[in-house]
Amino acid sequence: MLQHFQFQSLFENSQIPGWKFSFYYNKQLFSGIYHQSGKIEWTSTEPDELDKGKLTAQIHELMLFHVYEK
Repeated sequence: MLQHFQFQSLFENSQIPGWKFSFYYNKQLFSGIYHQSGKIEWTSTEPDELDKGKLTAQIHELMLFHVYEK
């Protein structure tokens, strides 16, 4: 389970889509950029392939809840 999920807009004008995010998973910090299309661009070491799909799905859910369902 990912912990301490944080995100913020990439741009001063928060109406422009694009967000940077970070979280901890298994005591390791991960960060990336979430694009409007849902594409995730990792700015840290990418999670291993076994965890990447699960984490990507959790990030999508969190972003949909926090950004699009305000």
